Amino acid sequence: MRKQQPLQRARLAIIAASMMSFSVSVFGQTGQSLRTAAAAQAPAAAQPSGPTRQLSVDEAVKLAIEQNLGLQIERVNPQIQDVTIAQARSFWAPQVTSSLSRNSTNASNTSILAGPQSTLTFGQLSGGMGLNQLLPTGANYSVNWTNFRQTTTDVSTTFNPKLQSQLLFNVTQPLLRNFAIDNVRQNIALSHKSRDASDLQLHARIVQTTQAVKNAYWDLVYQIDNLKAAKQALEVAQQSLHDNTRRVEIGTMAPIDIVDARAEVARNEEAVIVAGSQIEQAQDTLKTLIFDPATPDFWNVRIDPANTVPFQVQAIDTEAAIRNALDKRTDLMIARNNIEQSDVSMRYFRNQILPDVNAQAQYSTTGTAGVLLDRNNLGSILAQRSYGTALGDLFRSSFPAWTFALQVGYPLGTSTARANLERAKLQYQQSHTQLKNLEMQIAAQVRNVARQVAANQKRVESARASRQLAEEKLAAEEKKFAAGIRETFFVFQAQRDLATARTAEVRATADYNKSLVDFEAVQEVPVGGSTSSVTTAGAGAIQPGSSAGAIIR
Repeated sequence: MRKQQPLQRARLAIIAASMMSFSVSVFGQTGQSLRTAAAAQAPAAAQPSGPTRQLSVDEAVKLAIEQNLGLQIERVNPQIQDVTIAQARSFWAPQVTSSLSRNSTNASNTSILAGPQSTLTFGQLSGGMGLNQLLPTGANYSVNWTNFRQTTTDVSTTFNPKLQSQLLFNVTQPLLRNFAIDNVRQNIALSHKSRDASDLQLHARIVQTTQAVKNAYWDLVYQIDNLKAAKQALEVAQQSLHDNTRRVEIGTMAPIDIVDARAEVARNEEAVIVAGSQIEQAQDTLKTLIFDPATPDFWNVRIDPANTVPFQVQAIDTEAAIRNALDKRTDLMIARNNIEQSDVSMRYFRNQILPDVNAQAQYSTTGTAGVLLDRNNLGSILAQRSYGTALGDLFRSSFPAWTFALQVGYPLGTSTARANLERAKLQYQQSHTQLKNLEMQIAAQVRNVARQVAANQKRVESARASRQLAEEKLAAEEKKFAAGIRETFFVFQAQRDLATARTAEVRATADYNKSLVDFEAVQEVPVGGSTSSVTTAGAGAIQPGSSAGAIIR
């Protein structure tokens, strides 16, 4: 026994020296940053399988605005609304008409003045053209020029053949109903409001896409750093397994005691595999937001974030943010736009309950030509007048005719327009209450996101302190183990605590930056499953002839 004591002391000295060397070489890195500590590690699993593209967060946002499919779809909506406006205005466009016809009629002779034949034949060739238009004042006019040539076997007619040209002008102007606003003007006004709403929807989609890209970018950075933390924990576990194996070899540790070290290595290997899979998922999420699917190697290209997860404390002015949100939030602006559309429809319904009073004016002039027959001497021709003579009479207004009329109509009982107006008034009041509710929800959401920023800031500070304490605890446990007064279980537990603390610090930092992104976005669009949503552009407007559907849903 006495001879073995020097040998045992020598073995203990070797073990202590190896443990101290292990603590310095491995755990001496715990005070460094996570990215610096793992910079020299390049496992085969982390090697990219396709082309790599390095991007900053601003470059990722720029690519998304240019190539994101959702934004490309949303950009079409304003163009659709432009077509809708043009379609609504087309009702004011003048319409040109033309006609050409020929007919022949045979009838029995019932007059002795028509001649001796038993059957009379009438033939006519007619043609003309016209112009009609609805004016922005609600008036409509029509101008028609008709011409015909008529022949007959009736000898009692004055002209045979008979040429006639007629110019007819007619105008109708509403004086009450449809004077200030009508169906066409209502649709045009609603189309302009819908166009404004589509611009708001596009802006909201841009802000939401920017927010999604930034958050996906920081998620990818977090997953990369999380993988590095997992690999770092694996390195520590592998070093512990290596040292314990040496102890078993020299006989200072029982072989059964190495099982814990192997289990720790296996657990950390699983964590590395999971972290690698999460990186791939984060890569795909960011790709679908910023790249066009037609890009070569769309799924194979790997994004290398040029930015690390920063932690820069930013001052948050909640009250200023609320004021800014109440001024710029797209859902609030769309709600106001929908109320404006409802106001247009209410003006239309209010106009439709007025009496239908129309002023009409009609003017016509006619010119006649052809072969003038002598009715006292059948078969004799008194004169022949050319078509040019008929046109001369027409444009000189030789035979004018005037008509002025005033038409009045008023429905008896409750009209549909009055029912629509009453329903619209009630929903208009309801929409204003909903607007106030939306403003309250927006203020609450801004305050909530501001609290998240403050909470995440404290989380980062707490996680950083926890990580530093975990590093110190691991170093202390290693020293105790080297001195033989601590079991391996406590060392492995300290290693796990350190790995968890590092991951928590990276996660808290990423969440802090994402909450800053949300705080910026919440002042313009709803974020995080907000309940303050409104209908899409024009969806809440009351359409003419409809049952005045809900303004804000």
